[in-house]
Amino acid sequence: MDQLTGLHPEAAMKLQQWHRMLENSDLSGLTDIISENIVFRSPAIFTPFAGKPAFLTIIGSAIRIFEDFRYLRQFASPDGKNAVLEFEAHIAGTHLKSIDMIRFGDSGLFEEFEVMIRPANGLAELARRMGELAGPGLAKIRSSGTEWFSASDPASQTSPSRTGLINDSLSTYFHPA
Repeated sequence: MDQLTGLHPEAAMKLQQWHRMLENSDLSGLTDIISENIVFRSPAIFTPFAGKPAFLTIIGSAIRIFEDFRYLRQFASPDGKNAVLEFEAHIAGTHLKSIDMIRFGDSGLFEEFEVMIRPANGLAELARRMGELAGPGLAKIRSSGTEWFSASDPASQTSPSRTGLINDSLSTYFHPA
């Protein structure tokens, strides 16, 4: 993918690294382009995931699930700190059309990564397969006491009854052990 014009130079460099990693199916440099407190917003679960361990688990699983993944277009925000990347892929015979929305910090590191996917049947299959692949890793992160949701997100500041509801919903997708 061509370099995206309009991004801050540090963000453009990190985004080029991201594209190279995906083109080569090699995420070994992923920790170098994401912040410690990166927030991942899933297309299947309302509560965001926070931190490198959760992000690495989720992205590492997604790259194994998507077939024929490729970026089509990309856009930068006027402030140069956000990018939207349109992609397509296949999952279980279903063609997906989706976007990644990335917010960069001042140093160019990925600070927030949000994914939106259509159609609904493709998203449902992705959620099921992510539960199988990412679920055990996310359960380990959760059981280690590492905060796996974004405490700065209003949706994460919940009452005990809401927390139970969120945990039940996560069990549906990520089958914690």
